[in-house]
Amino acid sequence: MKRWLASVLAGIVLICAQFVAGCIAAPTPDSSDKHAAQGTITVKVLNIGQGDAILIQTGEKNVLVDTSDVDERDKLRAELKKADVRRIDTIILTHPHADHIGGMDVLLDEYTVGIVYDNGMPSTSKLFLGYVKKLKEKKIERKGLVAGDRVDLGGGAVFEVLAPSAELVKEGSVKGYKHDPNNESVVGRLVFGDFSMMLTGDAEKKEEQAILAAGSTRVKSTILKAGHHGSKTSSSADFLRAVQPEAALISCGVNNDYGHPHKETMKKYHAMKLSVYVTAENGTITVTSDGKTYNISVERGEKQ
Repeated sequence: MKRWLASVLAGIVLICAQFVAGCIAAPTPDSSDKHAAQGTITVKVLNIGQGDAILIQTGEKNVLVDTSDVDERDKLRAELKKADVRRIDTIILTHPHADHIGGMDVLLDEYTVGIVYDNGMPSTSKLFLGYVKKLKEKKIERKGLVAGDRVDLGGGAVFEVLAPSAELVKEGSVKGYKHDPNNESVVGRLVFGDFSMMLTGDAEKKEEQAILAAGSTRVKSTILKAGHHGSKTSSSADFLRAVQPEAALISCGVNNDYGHPHKETMKKYHAMKLSVYVTAENGTITVTSDGKTYNISVERGEKQ
């Protein structure tokens, strides 16, 4: 009886051992493989005056982050034509200010648009209400983004959302809430292999601090798209230390009424020995990367 019981127990132990060994030896999918850099990526900070419009071209998709101002629509058309863009697969709108969503009518009327992302909050802006209505008419999907979301941009490129937080979006969706659009901007990192670019919308110090306070370990980026057109209200010292960029790209208009980029911001960038490029001086700024190295080229002039 004892021998029989010992044999049974030994058999059970052997089976369990084989099961565990089989589990350990079984291949597991590498999540990074799904987003491995494929080919090259091109990012263009378009020269569209006082506003933002950033074109990302992967091996699979055309993506536009913001769409310029209402009175700069012709410039947007011209820039997209130069880039040979006929379809825009993904549009990401950082916040509902006119100099970021002003080109939506042109895009929805003249281009094929796949999907539109924004911060998911309500707005009384006529431009905002207009494009939301047109999206419904054209049956184009609209989604709100919150920290932690990841948007697949094709070709191995991913947009990792850092802000706004789900809590802020929930709070901002309550009737009577006093909105602060700049500090409700969609902020995130474009990641392509080892290359990354921080896209900030008009985020100011308040939102920068909220991102850092959330404890995200994925903030460091190769390149920074300067927040709020190089305004002194953005690019706080803490945020710059966390991002550790090698270059800063600024989108603003020639002789704009706001004095962008502000001297205080440029001083910070130069103190960090960053390569700084400004659309007002350099025209469209083009970044290309193979996921390992990158190159920045401009239409005219040199880095600032």
